[in-house]
Amino acid sequence: MNYPDHYEHMKELMGELGGGIPTTMGCFSRLHEKASETGSLDVKTKELIALGIAIAIRCDGCIAFHVHDALAAGATPDEIMETIGVAILMGGGPAVMYGCETLEALKQFQAEAVG
Repeated sequence: MNYPDHYEHMKELMGELGGGIPTTMGCFSRLHEKASETGSLDVKTKELIALGIAIAIRCDGCIAFHVHDALAAGATPDEIMETIGVAILMGGGPAVMYGCETLEALKQFQAEAVG
């Protein structure tokens, strides 16, 4: 899977959902905005938590979004790798496979940033 492309495609589809179900997507957007604001936890920490959950529940789209957004919030590759480790602890064998997917997403987003 090409995670940068998947990220862009999912953003487009979420925009289409917003057109079809504006109340639901508007509420979700506001929830995301408020839950992601810096409070006791900073944005980077919240993105790493969201990434760990995405791995544990095995959501490709969420992995694409939260690797992208964690990097944008200043997360390092080492912090993402530790997040994968915690997700494996919580999610077992399937989380190992999605941890590998997350590693691939990290590599692709890093290559895109360099290229």
